[in-house]
Amino acid sequence: MTDHALLLVNLGSPASTDVADVRRYLDQFLMDPYVIDLPWALRRLLVSLILRQRPAQSAHAYSSIWWPEGSPLIVISRQLQEAVRAHWPHGPVELAMRYGEPSLEGALRDLAARGVRRLTLAPLYPQFADSTTTTVIAEARRVIERFGLALEVCVLPPFYDQPEYLEALVESARPYLAGDFDHLLLSFHGIPERHIRKLVKRIDPHHDLSAASSRGVRPEVLALCYRSQCLRTAELFAERAGLRPEQWSVSFQSRLGRDKWIEPYTDARLDALARQGVKKLLVMCPAFVVDCIETLEEIGMRGREQFETASGGQLQLIPCLNSDARWAATLARLAERADGEL
Repeated sequence: MTDHALLLVNLGSPASTDVADVRRYLDQFLMDPYVIDLPWALRRLLVSLILRQRPAQSAHAYSSIWWPEGSPLIVISRQLQEAVRAHWPHGPVELAMRYGEPSLEGALRDLAARGVRRLTLAPLYPQFADSTTTTVIAEARRVIERFGLALEVCVLPPFYDQPEYLEALVESARPYLAGDFDHLLLSFHGIPERHIRKLVKRIDPHHDLSAASSRGVRPEVLALCYRSQCLRTAELFAERAGLRPEQWSVSFQSRLGRDKWIEPYTDARLDALARQGVKKLLVMCPAFVVDCIETLEEIGMRGREQFETASGGQLQLIPCLNSDARWAATLARLAERADGEL
């Protein structure tokens, strides 16, 4: 029997909070050329230096948010998988991680062995970046070609501006926005500026990576510019949520190393908001559809401590979409319309 399967793909997580497991995970993640885009020898040297201290630090961070059932990212992603199954009548709905387990290779080989011939690959990233979307597609292509898998694959494109996604995002935040708050910060994951420049340089070598708005960005540049897509998500969200311009702002978190990353930085923005007298701050992270270490620990713990110490106020983290029923139905509808090529 030939089924049309749906494969949800998220970033991944260490198998446990043991330093050895975290080191293994970080090595796989950081050695991806789409994450650190250096020649192999330089990348190997840099990652080896990072792995001297980073695994212990990261293991401590993971321990602070780990659940009895395991990694929150994995647990919630499986809950989302189950929720989507109710809205996907065409075949199996499976879950894979780009790094760690369950592996993308294992999921693809298992689906092919079960007789699946049609597959929709759904990277769970609203905005496009080489370090998220492209690496998932490249790894799927590698596995299919290496093992000769007879799979006809289409890919869910980035959905940062899709009305159904935006409406699910607004509805998930509405209970928090209905209360009293001084400001909403939309904190997206950051990436190095060079990741964007190398993609758009042939189209617009002077593309402004400090622009405060996505308005006016050419469509062909918008399709490749992660920062502009984040701004577009924020602008459309604010419009649908009925927020005034002064009620919200955008920032970028999780920078690593000495390279120039897209700005404004979240940690700097938290300090600036505290200086401006903001006392009740809401933060949401629309680059993630599932809560993970970047939301739960980086924002929900370290970011909260930083802001509340500086302001004497309160930081409230708005959960990601996670396995919300409306979002699960939306994701299935988006996947049914998927037309991207592997």
